[in-house]
Amino acid sequence: MPELPATRPGPRPGPPRVGAHVPVAGGFAAGLRYAADIGAEAIQVFASNPRSWALPASDLAQQARAADTIRDRLAEAALPVFVHTPYLINVGSADPVIRERSVVSIGHSLRRGAAIGARGVVVHTGSAAGGGREKAMLHARDSLMPVLDAIPADGPDLLLEPMAGQGQLLCTSPADLGSYLEMLDWHPRAGVCLDTCHAFSAGTDLAAPGGAAAALDELAGVLGGTGRLRLVHANDSKDPCGSRRDRHENIGAGQIGEQPFAVLLRHPAAAGVPFVVETPGPKTAHAADVSELSSAPQ
Repeated sequence: MPELPATRPGPRPGPPRVGAHVPVAGGFAAGLRYAADIGAEAIQVFASNPRSWALPASDLAQQARAADTIRDRLAEAALPVFVHTPYLINVGSADPVIRERSVVSIGHSLRRGAAIGARGVVVHTGSAAGGGREKAMLHARDSLMPVLDAIPADGPDLLLEPMAGQGQLLCTSPADLGSYLEMLDWHPRAGVCLDTCHAFSAGTDLAAPGGAAAALDELAGVLGGTGRLRLVHANDSKDPCGSRRDRHENIGAGQIGEQPFAVLLRHPAAAGVPFVVETPGPKTAHAADVSELSSAPQ
């Protein structure tokens, strides 16, 4: 596997920043206030409705002015920001219409991410819905390679997020992730987002003695010393290991528990990689989750 170019902004040394996915439906300023209220040091946002193919329609000049303002405020607050693509995206679908819509939606998120100075855009790795795995992997390659090739030098990387295991998912384990990146020729603009609930639900027992460290050891072995791990979605799980159910829980209130997160936060593979919670609200619960992770022993 090739090393990522040294010019790409990878994880930075030091303890991970801890933050949350924040709502921006009321405007980005409201999202920044939310982040400040919960003590977030990094944020993730949606650039469009996460459950719809529809993209925001607004004046291009107005969009540019808004993006400039957002980028300036993020820089002032020193907040790393990530964008999550809509949930409907499936680059492995046998339906060409869904694949086309997926590529358009990813492109929109990448452009919006670039405009506000995002570090990465998170995308689910897809499933073989309507066809076999081998064909679905070819569809994923054909969909993603042009997208990856088109990312400008100063744009955000595309972060691949393995899923929890339901259905015919293309990527749920570190081994799957290795095959997926191999399929993409280890493209230098392809990074990784690890979701702890997904990994646990797919069968990686983070709660077992030594399980959290072993999981990151395995992931680091698959990815190599390239800095491809760019973001961690820190979510506890409502369901037991191997359930293949993607139901997030607040930190320490689920089946993973508090201690594995402390291990993940201080693992060398996570050095400088932001941890962002996508846990159930309200705001006070998000603040408690951020506080719990931020105060974990390093």
